[in-house]
Amino acid sequence: MDKNHLESIIAKPYTFDIKEAFIQGWETFKKVKVYSILFTLLILSIQFFFMVYARDFLFVFSLFLAGPLFAGFYLVANKVSLNETVSYPDFFKGFGYYIPVILVWIVGQFLTVLGLFALLVPGVYLMVAYMFGVLISIFAGLDFWNSLEYSRKIIHKQWMNFFVFGLILAIGNIAGAFLFGIGLVVTVPVTYYAIYHVFESITQQSATEEVPSENLISP
Repeated sequence: MDKNHLESIIAKPYTFDIKEAFIQGWETFKKVKVYSILFTLLILSIQFFFMVYARDFLFVFSLFLAGPLFAGFYLVANKVSLNETVSYPDFFKGFGYYIPVILVWIVGQFLTVLGLFALLVPGVYLMVAYMFGVLISIFAGLDFWNSLEYSRKIIHKQWMNFFVFGLILAIGNIAGAFLFGIGLVVTVPVTYYAIYHVFESITQQSATEEVPSENLISP
């Protein structure tokens, strides 16, 4: 994937099916459910540690660890999609893209929070529009600003559908949290797997004959 491919996505109409995204996310989860649960428990444990025992340093997790950790779900979803064997260490490969991922993560969150404090609506818009930022950074190898901007431009075309998609994801995770947090071991990985499959679907719709679809978003 490169800028030309991303430009073609922006230039052409595309569609995505929210229901199909969740079906594919769930199917991916089932294929690697044990690893997904273990990895999610690890993330939640790290977050819990900072919240309870190192609250003053919670920003370390939020800014410098969360992005690369959650990026691991995207990389695993990619391997599952390519019918490659997944091992537990694959979930940690987000750290192989550490600098670009945390820059996308930090700048994206900063601009979103700034928008929320300013007029609320811009913040909500950016929260949805930057959904693909980390994915583009990983699979297109772009810098943080281009990753965020291409994400915004792609999602802007169907922002309302993405808003509904994101709202459903948020409600699912809130419901998972209410189940004594146990539900999060399912809802968190399914969330990232579903986002990945929407991204994959959109990129494949704009594929050309010169670019085999199965290789479109290989890192």
